[in-house]
Amino acid sequence: MSAVTPLLRVEHLSLSYRSGHQWRQVVHDVSFSLQAGEMVALVGESGSGKTTTAQAIIGLMAENGRRDGGEIRLHGENIADWPQQRLDRLRGVRISLVPQDPGNSLNPVKTIGAQVDEILRLHSALNGEQRRSRVVELLTRVGLSHPQQRIDQYPHQLSGGMKQRVLIAIALALSPDIIIADEPTSALDVTVQKRILDLLDALRRESGTAVLFVTHDLALAAERADRIMVFRHGEIQETAPAAQLVSAPQHAYTRQLLQDAAPRAHSRRLPERQAAPAIRASNISKAFALGKNQRLQALSDVSVQVARASTHALVGESGSGKTTLARILLGFEQADSGSVTLDGLSVGGLRGEALRQLRRKIQFVYQNPFASLDPRQTLLQIVEEPLRNFEKLSAAERRKRVEAVIARVALPEEILSRSARELSGGQRQRVALARALILNPEILVLDEATSALDVTVQAQILQLLQQLQNELGLTYLFITHDLATVRHLADSVTVLRAGSVVESGDVVTLFTAPQHAYTRELIAAIPQFSPRMRASA
Repeated sequence: MSAVTPLLRVEHLSLSYRSGHQWRQVVHDVSFSLQAGEMVALVGESGSGKTTTAQAIIGLMAENGRRDGGEIRLHGENIADWPQQRLDRLRGVRISLVPQDPGNSLNPVKTIGAQVDEILRLHSALNGEQRRSRVVELLTRVGLSHPQQRIDQYPHQLSGGMKQRVLIAIALALSPDIIIADEPTSALDVTVQKRILDLLDALRRESGTAVLFVTHDLALAAERADRIMVFRHGEIQETAPAAQLVSAPQHAYTRQLLQDAAPRAHSRRLPERQAAPAIRASNISKAFALGKNQRLQALSDVSVQVARASTHALVGESGSGKTTLARILLGFEQADSGSVTLDGLSVGGLRGEALRQLRRKIQFVYQNPFASLDPRQTLLQIVEEPLRNFEKLSAAERRKRVEAVIARVALPEEILSRSARELSGGQRQRVALARALILNPEILVLDEATSALDVTVQAQILQLLQQLQNELGLTYLFITHDLATVRHLADSVTVLRAGSVVESGDVVTLFTAPQHAYTRELIAAIPQFSPRMRASA
């Protein structure tokens, strides 16, 4: 890298959060730099301080956060003490943030087009027609399907991955000097993930845009970043060029992360098929109105069958219909045609108390733990809520059940007195999993349930899911874009594209001999656990 003044320089940064009347320091004396055109990855477990550091750089810490000391220098100028009004003029123009949570980052009452257009209207000289054309171009660049139609949709009409792509489009709109990308691809399938990261690489080459890449995916960091910083407990444990860190890690914690992130061989046995599967969806079709006499065909004649005590993965790009199918299975949406049976019981005809009792047997772990956990409740109240709805237990008995399930998902008991807003994304996802497990369901629908978890916790959760399945005979429908996890966890898999099944079968056959070109494309796009060979030019 050049010896000129770094584009960004963080010096001795320390940050704290207030909980009640106590301040707890979560980032301790952190220093690093970022050069023009460079990608630096911040990796580490959930709660390690990665996101807090990234938010502090752009002046977006939570209200209960503060900077205890240190400087943040942009082009050599300390911006750490700038007032919010001055930072507002900086954001989006010179530094853009792609936040971790797409659900809470888009305005629910404004269309997608209006939200992408806003930054152009405020900071460019383009007229309305030029801005609309630019919005469509941006949505196309980030791989959003049907961009002309998406302009008039609202956030609730998009999947989590589609919302994330809208946020990336907003961040790219003005080609800023720095993009702070906080888990920017955690909700994206591997093909779109590759497209987004290729796009960031193009911006780095063409415009000298620097990228601070916050991620729990060490394989992705190794493949894409120039340098990697390993965070733990708010401190930098190790910093090195990506190739050096992967080949010769110096810190024991880095070696543990590498071990947890290494590809794992699939060794699961296929369960014995039974006459009555736990889940059977037959010829499901579903369309949604987009407004202005337009309709989006979300599912077209989709059939899926899941054997009892097995794990069936539903994979495909964002917007392929995975979550829509799950909502139909759970009775949250009605199919336009087709049928669903769970444990031999038809879901389509259930109403009222019968449908409520069915949901005791089948539980849903949502993709977005930020939106699915009530910020007004303690974690104890959140996890015990299903017990209040379905079982007559004393407060002490509920507490005992909650403590047991919290321990199962690798969370400490003392966390129960906190609220969801005090947790990292990965911690919130584990709470969501605990809430789903509290009733001992027979079927668990997991919608990107490990996408927010760092590799170490993800390995623990996947091991836990396998243990629970072996002990309790649970059936899992695992909705994901993470094919590495599919290969490790699933017995069988269905590949969806644009609402249609393109391939289905046992996981070993699908990975070793995929029949469809799209399946082969998905497998080829899985990040390889090695630094890329960079062109010398």
